[in-house]
This record gives sequence, structure tokens and C-alpha cells, in this order.
Amino acid sequence: MARMTSFELPTTALAGLGTRPFGIYIHVPFCATRCGYCDFNTYTAGELGSSASPESWLEGLRTELDLAVEMIGSIPADTVFVGGGTPSLLGGDGLADVLQAVRSTFGLAADAEVTTESNPESTSPAFFDRIRDAGYTRVSLGMQSAAQHVLKVLDRTHTPGRAVAAAIEARDAGFDHVNLDLIYGTPGERDTDLDASLQAVLAAGVDHVSAYALIVEDGTALARKVRRGELPAPDDDVLASRYERIDQALEKAGLRWYEVSNWAADEDARCRHNLGYWDGGDWWGAGPGAHSHVGGVRWWNVKHPARYAEQLAGGVLPVGGSEQLSAADRHLERVMLTTRLRTGLPLADLDSTERAAAERAADDGLVQQTAGHFVLTDRGRLLADAVVRDILTVSEFLPSGG
Repeated sequence: MARMTSFELPTTALAGLGTRPFGIYIHVPFCATRCGYCDFNTYTAGELGSSASPESWLEGLRTELDLAVEMIGSIPADTVFVGGGTPSLLGGDGLADVLQAVRSTFGLAADAEVTTESNPESTSPAFFDRIRDAGYTRVSLGMQSAAQHVLKVLDRTHTPGRAVAAAIEARDAGFDHVNLDLIYGTPGERDTDLDASLQAVLAAGVDHVSAYALIVEDGTALARKVRRGELPAPDDDVLASRYERIDQALEKAGLRWYEVSNWAADEDARCRHNLGYWDGGDWWGAGPGAHSHVGGVRWWNVKHPARYAEQLAGGVLPVGGSEQLSAADRHLERVMLTTRLRTGLPLADLDSTERAAAERAADDGLVQQTAGHFVLTDRGRLLADAVVRDILTVSEFLPSGG
């Protein structure tokens, strides 16, 4: 199929492509229900009606990957991450088809990390066996909490014990790398609820945990409930206390933080795909609303699955917008992202003013200087955004909070 699109990458962006980490992100936009806190680009069957389906999405995905290879060449993917939405709604065979689409276009590096997100309720031992046989190497499960009343506030449909059971099933299917996601600070959550969630996570024997403070996003059902006074907004002091509680429990169990919101049992357990984002790698994001980055150029697809499929059916890359990152943009993002990593922010990346600000943060006990890097202290992790704002002195780019 001939490519018919006005979107082109400059030769400067293509220079060095393949020498940096290269990943592929696949966005599955389907969900069985909409969680009250979620503002991701997702759609239920009722919202889509007959305008789009998993079949039309998969057909579009295959076409997009074909066009992507025409544009940048067949670069074996170091990592693949299938996210959403709820990828497990595709079933084991559907996810196998997704990975085959990547294999038949870009191909996979010999040691590629291949991850899929999954909702515990749409998985089973047979599901994990199928995707393991298909070539997936890593599973990320949305647990959020082990407390039923917390899950209810979040509008999560799975039962409290299902996430742990799913994690054990994934391990029994041969997955060495299994992640469980937690959300903390939900209105009504108690310390004992969080402790029970942590105990459940550790009982599952997973080698990776992600934990995120609840954010009330504009336009969500949760935001409307907070605005009406039906639920209290998350409290910053409570969020800080809960983060410390999580960190202490996971560190004691042998999972060490490697990014502010992520803990892993060892280096192999870290999510290489996300590290590619944080370390400034290249990736192609396929699917409705997916974002891509190659050589300092970022672009994003149209959001609605029907429009996505329609453009691809006409041989057009479904690009909704793009931007060329300036040197200042790339510097800002590098400081923002590397500061959050355990490896830290390289001193060599900072000018004299920024280095002086980082040294003041060290005097305040927020970072420490180690092997040519500024690394967040335990207290600094609670104030990571503030540390970055002070270093860059550009508060308008960054949210408030820890």
C-alpha cells in the first residue's frame, strides 16, 4: 500500500535511528466499563456502538505498522508494550495477533521485552498460557487495592482477591516478570487497607510493583463527585504518608525503587519499555491516540477508533498533530525524567545556574551527589516535582505537589 500522508519525519530525526533504544507501544482503546478516575483514551462498547470494533481496530493497526516501516524502516523492537484500555479484552488469540503484526513488520530483537497490561477479571490460566506461547514475556495487572470499598470508589469491577490470583496464574504459566499496579490515597482508604493491599502484593510473589497517588483528573466521574462534595479530595499529607508506607514495605521485601513510582526485585525485573521513555529513546505508538517519538520529533494519532480506522483504510497515517522538540524542550524533559530515576540526574547535563539550584536542594536534604549524578533522597522523592521546578526555574511547565 502506498503511503498517502502529509506527515513526514525530517532527516535529522532519522539520523541515529536504531542506535538508541527502540520500542513499540500499542494502544488498545477498549474497556468493559469506564473507571471513575480514568481519563485515558478508552471507550466502552456502548460508547462506540457500531462505529468501531476490535476487528476494525486490528485491521487498522496492521496497516499503521506497515506504513510505519515504510517511513522509518524495519527496526527490530527492543520492547513492545500493549496498553490501554484493557488489552486482555482481546483474549489470548487477539493479543497473539497483535504481536504477530509487530513481528511481521518491525520484527523483534532477540531479547525483546514484550509486555501486556491486563485486567484481572478478563484473564485466566488459559489466557496466560496462550500469550506466553505467543511470545509475551511480561504481564502488568491492574490491582489498585485489596479493599472492596476502595475498589468501589474507583469503579473497579474486579474482586479484591482476583488480582493476586491472576498474578499467581501468570507466574505458573511461566512469566518471570509480573507487575501489580496500586493506587493509593483513594477517599475512604485507611492505613489498614493499604497494609492489606501490600500484604496481598507480596503474597503474590511478583517481581515488580507500580504505585501511583490518586489524581483527580478534570472531566472524570471522580472529579464530578469531588466537586459536588460527595467525596473529599486526596490529601497531600496523607499521600506522602502512604508513599512512605509503600516504600518501606516493598524495600523490606527486597523490591527497590528505580523510578519514583516503580519498584523491582532486580535489574532484570525493571520495565525496559518505560526506561526507554525515561532515557530518551525512540518509539512508535500505534493505535488511537497513541504518541510516538523519534529523534526529537513527537506526534500523536487521532483519538477516536472509528476515525483512526477510516484514515488507515485510505492509506493515510492517522496523525492528529506533531511537534519538533527544541533543544530547550529536550533538556527540560531530560531533567524532569532523569531526576525521577534512581540513577539520578547527570551533573554534566546542567548549566551553572541549574547546578547551583541542585546543590541547594542537596543542602536541603532533597538530593545527594553520587558518582557525578544528583539522586533524590527518600524525602526528595516526596517532593520530586518541586526539586525539578527549582532546578529548571520554570514552574509553569510542571504541576505542584510531590
